Amino acid sequence: MAPNISRIAVPFLFLVLAAVISTAAQVEENTDERLRILDTGDSDGTTQDLNQYIWLNRLVVVFADSPNDPRFSEQLELLRAVPEELMERDVIVLTDTSPSSAGPLREKLRPRGFAVVLIGKDGGVKLRKPLPWSVREISRAIDKIPLRQREIQKN
Repeated sequence: MAPNISRIAVPFLFLVLAAVISTAAQVEENTDERLRILDTGDSDGTTQDLNQYIWLNRLVVVFADSPNDPRFSEQLELLRAVPEELMERDVIVLTDTSPSSAGPLREKLRPRGFAVVLIGKDGGVKLRKPLPWSVREISRAIDKIPLRQREIQKN
């Protein structure tokens, strides 16, 4: 009797494992959908007009000279690791790995190589970093901004 049970149990376990893996992949996909990460290099220029975000969103702009820059990859991994913290602070992430495009975003912020720039809801540059930031560091920097402190008090 035991061999018959194992013939049924093994395929059943594979089905359960496949369902768990599928669900985990869907959760990861949903995470990316909730945290807006927009590539300005592939856009029609609409994401490069920072005025559309004023008073609505904070921006974390990630610049690199190439999408293959290990710092760029590390930064995106860090941002995707804890999207809830960023979403709670109304953050949208903009990326630009095309220095040759010289679009309005690069012209305004003038990055040199890899850079992470935090832009407040008022459209002003709050901080710049030449290295990847953790979500914890970004969240703490945002929470020190007076507008964010007022948002916290209201809630």
